[in-house]
Amino acid sequence: MGDWYLRAGTGRPLFAWRARGRGLPCRTPGQHEKDRWCNVQHIIELFQWLTLVKMGTAVLMVVLLSVLAEAVSPKFAGILSGYPLGAAIGLFFMGLEISPGFAAEGALYTSVGLIATQVFAYGYYRISVVAGSLRAGLNILLSSLAGTAGFLAAASILSLLPISRISAVLLPSASIVLFIFIFRHVKDVKIQKRVGMNPKVLFFRSAFAACSIVVITSTAGLVGPAWAGMFAAFPITMLPFVVIIHFTYGPGPVYSILKSVHKGLGSLVAYSLAVSFCYPACGIYGGTAVAYGLATLYLVATQVKFPLHARS
Repeated sequence: MGDWYLRAGTGRPLFAWRARGRGLPCRTPGQHEKDRWCNVQHIIELFQWLTLVKMGTAVLMVVLLSVLAEAVSPKFAGILSGYPLGAAIGLFFMGLEISPGFAAEGALYTSVGLIATQVFAYGYYRISVVAGSLRAGLNILLSSLAGTAGFLAAASILSLLPISRISAVLLPSASIVLFIFIFRHVKDVKIQKRVGMNPKVLFFRSAFAACSIVVITSTAGLVGPAWAGMFAAFPITMLPFVVIIHFTYGPGPVYSILKSVHKGLGSLVAYSLAVSFCYPACGIYGGTAVAYGLATLYLVATQVKFPLHARS
């Protein structure tokens, strides 16, 4: 296999089976340079296809969350944004583009990285409250920068820790309990007057979501599994979702979303743990199906209780 197919330092073939599977007669004896150029063309073509899939998935998720926040409630959309959406995309493409083992190891750091995700949510909320007197655009910018800085600071510390499956469950679980307590006084606000979903609104939401997720997922191959896992925990769907709602409806619904996110993050802990077991054993497709099944069971089992507690 030509050196265009080898990932530096690993000796593992990269995209070789995909290019060969297309059945194109690239390998012609005596035409080494032509062979190399053909291989590069296949890799570029595949990268473009994967980028389109990432963008399309991101757009669908963010637009769906924003519609749910408008049609149902910010609280419901906030809980659902804790479900494996952006992180699942990141882990899936790590497994597809790099290897299932790489993604399985990174999944443990994704689980621990949920602590950094919650730091992001709190940082965004706190700065937005402090900068409440500023105009909306500046408030959103400062809040986003503060949340991102908080995420990176927390992730840089967490990436240094030795992580096992036990700590990958206990640490984020304790963090979830803590942040639910911290956000306990934030009021749940409903969106009273919806903005029509015209082409301009849809384009803005779609473009912002697509750019966010492509930048984050494309960096995973440049770093080790620890930081790649942390990047998968970055709120790649929650950030554009929160910015869209903040820009459209103001800070009140956003605070409801950020308060509720923590209640859904346990499903992502379950998802990440399942990926760490199932990606090496079942492959990325079977592993993703099993992981989503466990995450869904967790979310249904826990969220059914909340209305009962509220009525009592």
